[in-house]
Amino acid sequence: MGNNLKFESQKLAINYFVVAAILFGAQLVMGLIAATQFLYPSFLFEIFDFSVARMVHINALVVWMLYAMIGSVYYLLPEETGIETVGIKLGKLAFYILTAAVTVVVLVYILVQVGPASESTIWLINEGREYIEAPRWADIGIVVVVLVFVFNLFATAMKGNQTGIVTVLMADVLALAGLYLAGMFFTDNISMDQYWWWWVIHLWVEATWEVFVGCLAAYGLIKIIGARREVVEMWLWIEVSMLFGSGILGLGHHYFWIGTPEYWWEIGALFSALEPVPLVAMFVHVIYDWGKETGLKEGHGTAEKTMNNSPAFAWFVTNAFGNFLGAGIWGFFHTLPQVNIYTHGTQFTSAHGHLAFFGAYATILIGMFYLGVQGKNGIKVMKATFDSKMAITLITLGVMGMTVSLTVAGYGQVLVERAQMGATWEAFFVSQDMVWFVQGLGWRLATGIMTFVGFIYLVKDLLTTSKNPKHER
Repeated sequence: MGNNLKFESQKLAINYFVVAAILFGAQLVMGLIAATQFLYPSFLFEIFDFSVARMVHINALVVWMLYAMIGSVYYLLPEETGIETVGIKLGKLAFYILTAAVTVVVLVYILVQVGPASESTIWLINEGREYIEAPRWADIGIVVVVLVFVFNLFATAMKGNQTGIVTVLMADVLALAGLYLAGMFFTDNISMDQYWWWWVIHLWVEATWEVFVGCLAAYGLIKIIGARREVVEMWLWIEVSMLFGSGILGLGHHYFWIGTPEYWWEIGALFSALEPVPLVAMFVHVIYDWGKETGLKEGHGTAEKTMNNSPAFAWFVTNAFGNFLGAGIWGFFHTLPQVNIYTHGTQFTSAHGHLAFFGAYATILIGMFYLGVQGKNGIKVMKATFDSKMAITLITLGVMGMTVSLTVAGYGQVLVERAQMGATWEAFFVSQDMVWFVQGLGWRLATGIMTFVGFIYLVKDLLTTSKNPKHER
């Protein structure tokens, strides 16, 4: 399979995409193992326990998305700036260091799993902090790699053309590198520790990542359908103001349990729900303009001629609606403190997490995979194939199925465990045997398998694109 990319930066991006896809698959496998253990607790007991499967599942999710986001910037940077990425050899070195480090960390998670709860455990095995369990040496390595990435971006932007997309990315990656530092120290007070912990879990993801995918959406819409740059960049700046603002203020809804003033509950819940609005507005505005320009409203049917990557466009559109549903609707309806006092720590949270990460991030990054494959194989117009249609259908229905199933299971928990029995230990165990809870988790496993089958179709489509005669070259 040849390589039609003329920039070394874009070739490096393909490497990032490949590793991201591998980790994506690993994340799904770990999720299936954990989903099975919910129903059959003895499955792999004391060999690969639920706590380990869940940890690898969540960490693989974060890392594959980081790989895909960094790769996406390396892909778009030469096209936006008009020059090769500055310091690309350093960028390649950072890629190999990061990949080696991730491999070691995953092997330690799987083979060693736990340590003696000493200082050495924190440095070499697991920090023990939910969602950011990476050992301290890996934390430091991640920061160094991201700083190399920041240097590549800034040096290239200052030397080449500086578009609005690149300018927003420059501001965003500083926050991407900086906010991660909040998860690299401990305090003795658990409330204070949770205060800083949420800076990574919420601000790092819901503020900086949202702006990041907004930049990718703007680039992708210009690339795929020739959207007007002034339109997407206008909405991108609105998104920066709203997402940085709402991302910061939205942090308040996580502080319900650690003694912050009550006014932060409502402020946090309201502004957290506003985060997806600018991105959805960008899509609606661009697609409306595109429809007028191509004559779709008059039924001329010229869209096919103006769209050069149908699979990528389908994933980008899915992002707009998935972000609105997962981060907006499912996020909002259980973040108000009057509701959250019942839903906190139930499967409601898991339902929101699955749809939000998929809708807000996975969709746009899969779209970038297709743009990368298109460039690598020198395809002028990439058409939708049977495999690409099966991939987006099964993955989307699978994730939506998991979300609804977990919502039903969460409702069972709220009704029995929290409202009727007062959140006691006995209530917890009684709710685990409720029909709605068990059936909900059963459907979650079934739709999780559907998602994995869709992933197989996705990988098959990406790997066979170069040989498919349907695409125009």
